[in-house]
Amino acid sequence: MQLTKYAHSCLRVEHDGGVLVVDPGGFSDPAALDGADAVLITHEHPDHLDVAAVTRQLDRRPFRVHGPASLAGVLGDAAEVLEPVVPGQSFTAAGVPVRAYGGRHAVIHPDIPVVDNLGYLLNDVVYHPGDSLVVPEDVQVDTLFAPIHAPWSKFSEVVDFIRAVAPRRAFAAHDGLLNDNGLAVLNRQYAALSKTDYQRLEPGSRLDA
Repeated sequence: MQLTKYAHSCLRVEHDGGVLVVDPGGFSDPAALDGADAVLITHEHPDHLDVAAVTRQLDRRPFRVHGPASLAGVLGDAAEVLEPVVPGQSFTAAGVPVRAYGGRHAVIHPDIPVVDNLGYLLNDVVYHPGDSLVVPEDVQVDTLFAPIHAPWSKFSEVVDFIRAVAPRRAFAAHDGLLNDNGLAVLNRQYAALSKTDYQRLEPGSRLDA
């Protein structure tokens, strides 16, 4: 698989001629969706799902959207392309084997409703947890995209999450709210404490998995 990391939590996966896009949200470049054969959405928040961008791309070419059934309430007219996914489910999207984990978004505050959230394991090697710290305990993850900053997260908990997953390498995700100062501090601390090969990729960076 060839991966392209777009801003925030968006990931584009190219595999055997197919294109799979994970979490094309409002902070990422809509071009991530160009030529998509399928889309995975971890949850309904707009930084992970840009409904207008997905709808525009659907007008150009058809594809399926995989994610929690609750996405139907935010996809509007595009809800007809939704393939609901539940935790523990295995399926194939754009030729990529996928397994779903978790089920619920991390708690932001007790007064804020908790939405459905799925983490996705791609081809048994790449894990994208969405907005949760759910560890896939039945597999050895090679490449982790870790949510390094969020209103719901605590630095020590994210460090412990990366350690628990114990990937060969970890890349920063969910960093769209950080400025250069915050990125410098967090990248230094995660690299020092995560006990793996950690780095942050600039949007548009490509790598093999």
